[in-house]
Amino acid sequence: MPYALHRGDALSVLSGLPDESVDALVTDPPYNSGGRTSMDRTTRSARSKYTSEKGGLPDFGDENKDQRSFTRWMTEILRESYRVTVPTGTAIVFIDWRQLPSLTDAMQMAGWTWRGVAAWHKPASRPQKGRIKQSCEFIVWGSKGAVDASRNPVYLPGLYTASQPRKDRKHITQKPLSVMRELVTLCPPGGVVLDPFAGSGTTGVAALMEGRRFIGVEYSPQYADIAEARLAEAAQYELAA
Repeated sequence: MPYALHRGDALSVLSGLPDESVDALVTDPPYNSGGRTSMDRTTRSARSKYTSEKGGLPDFGDENKDQRSFTRWMTEILRESYRVTVPTGTAIVFIDWRQLPSLTDAMQMAGWTWRGVAAWHKPASRPQKGRIKQSCEFIVWGSKGAVDASRNPVYLPGLYTASQPRKDRKHITQKPLSVMRELVTLCPPGGVVLDPFAGSGTTGVAALMEGRRFIGVEYSPQYADIAEARLAEAAQYELAA
């Protein structure tokens, strides 16, 4: 089986994975952001923060931490992810502008060498009267020790432009498959991509399509069901190819 999807809390599942058993961390954690005030960020649901759609897509949790709690939590997640990643392996983590400083701190406190920040540009983002348009989310990346380019000599851009899926959208904060397919190639061919916040499984689908294996964790039963179906379909497609 080219993938495994675990259901449950990310930290609990990560603690049970063997040392140095994955090649790359590629994940999109709950940002615990959204809204213009602290109360907005710590009391509103993920659905109310990130989408104007009424019903349809399931909500998700772990979305109401204040900034210090978020930093501590992400440090623990990234420390466990560091343990299970091979030396010279990489970490790729999505975040927004509010939590960018917290995430870069957490990555370094967890032991990763912070290597830089790329941007995901969203052309369809909403204009803001009297303000600069918030049209980017960010991709923080790092490595476990030195980067060994000989393992996987790819050249990836620092800017990705793609809109969030609209047709057949599976998750409130779903990332474009085209972007994820490029990012997972930082994992060597045949290697294992880890996503502790699998959501609807887009990272896993991208990994399978690019000839990588996948380990995912998802807390929400509804999203785990969606991810399982998408991963099974992607795996069958790869076998047929």
